[in-house]
Amino acid sequence: MPLLTTQHALQLLQGGQALFPAMIRALDEAVVWVQLETYIFDFHGGGEELAQALLRAAQRGVLVQVLVDGIGTDSPSTEWQARFAEAGVHWREYAPLGRGRFAALGLLVPERWRRLHRKLCVVDEQTVFCGGINILDDFYDPNHGDLTAPRFDFAVAVTGPLAAEASDAMALLWWRVEAGYSARQRHLSAAWEAVKAAGYGGRSGTDRKGRPLPFRSGRATDAPASVSGARAALVLRDNLFHRSSIERAYRRAIGQAREEIIIANAYFVPGGKLRRALVRAARRGVKVTLLLQGRYEYFMQYHAARPVYGALLAAGIEIHEYGAGFLHSKVAVIDGHWATVGSSNLDPLSLLLAREANVVVDDRAFALDLHQRLLRAMAGEGRRLDPAVYSRRPLRQRVLDYMAYALMRLALLVAGQRY
Repeated sequence: MPLLTTQHALQLLQGGQALFPAMIRALDEAVVWVQLETYIFDFHGGGEELAQALLRAAQRGVLVQVLVDGIGTDSPSTEWQARFAEAGVHWREYAPLGRGRFAALGLLVPERWRRLHRKLCVVDEQTVFCGGINILDDFYDPNHGDLTAPRFDFAVAVTGPLAAEASDAMALLWWRVEAGYSARQRHLSAAWEAVKAAGYGGRSGTDRKGRPLPFRSGRATDAPASVSGARAALVLRDNLFHRSSIERAYRRAIGQAREEIIIANAYFVPGGKLRRALVRAARRGVKVTLLLQGRYEYFMQYHAARPVYGALLAAGIEIHEYGAGFLHSKVAVIDGHWATVGSSNLDPLSLLLAREANVVVDDRAFALDLHQRLLRAMAGEGRRLDPAVYSRRPLRQRVLDYMAYALMRLALLVAGQRY
């Protein structure tokens, strides 16, 4: 169970329409250091506005580091590459696969399936934005073009001690990516040289293996501008020390639930332990409600989820499918006080392979806000799945469902993962 600490001010942000203006305000006030990680960085609409804010920060001397996933994000256009380079924005790709046929060949290596899926932005080690929202306009999708309705997604802005913890984790990953570039290019990156030249290193020296310690700007992080006293924790998932941290946080909260569980998750294919935890909760009288993707987006995610519905519906769990637009959220509220907002889906890719980040909160006011938004979405834009209708779904759909589920399990077997 993550250790929740106090002295955090929290703000729940729904969609890029709320997140991007908040991030841009923070970027425009940054004075030392901006760290940004995302799976997708797209330059349409709101994404372009945020890119402009990164330029402004770098132009006034702020150290700006952007780390994107090598599959989720294409290289910026020549124009944007030139603008970033001129302003001093440091742009890196996590585990790039190459281009064209080389990218396809890279995907044949299971190790390359481990992706950077977390969405984090830390400004001056004082404020962190964490959630499921990519740098992608709410009304645009690279695969589907313009959207008629915004994505349903959330992020949280946290001011307080948690921000420094996120900054350290991001700095360490940045250093590891830079080390990869260094090994290939045989020289230190311009970003690392800029950090040393500017004297930002609040801590110096190396760890026991001779690696540079994550750098710190030295700015105070223990006295946020406003404090609500909310208890919160940053929960990271990686493939080394935190392989199951996020899933364990979910299972522990579900196991302690006494009244109500609401989960809104885009790609929902939980493993056996998580499914059984939900079923046990429902059988002991907890009201369990799931808000899941109702629109077809990807073959695997859409069809592989359906075979797990039967046991959940049989236990009395309500499943609502969101149909107004694409549901992309990864949030939950339990017993009116525990909540989580983050990047982790409840599927094998997120829980077993990708780097993810969730914020866990124990605060009734925050949980109530999220709870009300989820209820409104279910009432206005959701459709409750009838168990009888589910059991009578057409044979063709059943075949596709179990085919997708079997392919997902086979892929996990190839990757050496049990689920």
